Amino acid sequence: MKSYLLVFFGLIASGKSTLAEKFAESENMDYLNTDRVRKELAGIEATQHLSEEPGQGIYSPEFTERTYAAMLARAVDSLGQGRGVVLDGSYSRCRDRAAVLACGRPENVSVRFIWCSCSDIEVKRRLAMRARDPLAVSDGRWEIYLSQKESFEPPDELDPDQLFHLNTEADPGFLLRQIRQWLGA
Repeated sequence: MKSYLLVFFGLIASGKSTLAEKFAESENMDYLNTDRVRKELAGIEATQHLSEEPGQGIYSPEFTERTYAAMLARAVDSLGQGRGVVLDGSYSRCRDRAAVLACGRPENVSVRFIWCSCSDIEVKRRLAMRARDPLAVSDGRWEIYLSQKESFEPPDELDPDQLFHLNTEADPGFLLRQIRQWLGA
């Protein structure tokens, strides 16, 4: 597979992290997750759960900017070493997605976005499962999902060949095959 910078994005509990990590592993690509990077920057364990309100603490706009900047800096390092990169995060704003596109240009890599989504019922189910998992990294909760849903900027700025919209309620193996087919692998 040629060198890619892939962004798995969407609302919390949309299945993006599950698919992003599996895809990165199967294709031997570097994997960067906003939840992990955010907590690393804050100096806390990845599995430490915080119950901060949307837009507060390490989820404030300033800390989020810092997190996305760190993700891009790490991606540029990996791309400079000839490695493909998978970014996993909400990327809910046009400007965050534009920054990723700009990051890929000097490296001459193909930048593609995989928009992960699922039904509200499935989000509730996944959030309930996550709440019981002591190894879960995400601090996502229903009220955060609702807040994200209100502020999410649809990726209308992306060209059709840059964007693949995926309903993640199917089997992950099937979804990974769909992604590979879309990428032409």
